[in-house]
Amino acid sequence: MKPYLLQKSCLNVAMCVEGIQLSSEELAKKLSGAASGGLGTVNFYIGSSYGMSEEIKSSCDLKLSISKMTLPHQLCRVVLLEQIYRAFMINSGGKYHK
Repeated sequence: MKPYLLQKSCLNVAMCVEGIQLSSEELAKKLSGAASGGLGTVNFYIGSSYGMSEEIKSSCDLKLSISKMTLPHQLCRVVLLEQIYRAFMINSGGKYHK
């Protein structure tokens, strides 16, 4: 099988249960580091209720887990969006994250 091709020059993140769990501050550092490293785009890949293919997960730069608990696909998107917003507020010195 051919490896799954994801966009280059981007930080590609697979949202999967076996990924690492980061605090809001750690996620902020990852996103800031990607921007500082010249990666202007971050792609988050969320699998279906059947999971995500190993090809996609192995092609990503980072495997990230929101929780060890199983969450509905739609709830994962909401939590991820809030955490991205929180990371941007942390990186800009905002007070939202406290």
